[in-house]
Amino acid sequence: MTKKVPMRMCVGCREMKPKRELLRVVRSPEGEIAIDFTGKKSGRGAYVCRDEACLDRAVKQRQLERALENPVGEEVIALLRRQIKYGPRLVKQDG
Repeated sequence: MTKKVPMRMCVGCREMKPKRELLRVVRSPEGEIAIDFTGKKSGRGAYVCRDEACLDRAVKQRQLERALENPVGEEVIALLRRQIKYGPRLVKQDG
């Protein structure tokens, strides 16, 4: 029996993709927005592809802000860009 792969929708391209292929951005109950590397942080989450064009579209059309119901700061967007460009091992986040 094969395991069911959890699917999530990217806020940029609106395509359904396996959860592990996407980056999760989360708004904590306190209102803080951060990248969720584990996929287990509590709070409202939004997923975006590991593609810079997809992230650009999500930011330009304000889909990331709508999904999180909060404004997303430039530092979070810059961190997402570095994450996409360099991968998970080279990007560190405080918190």
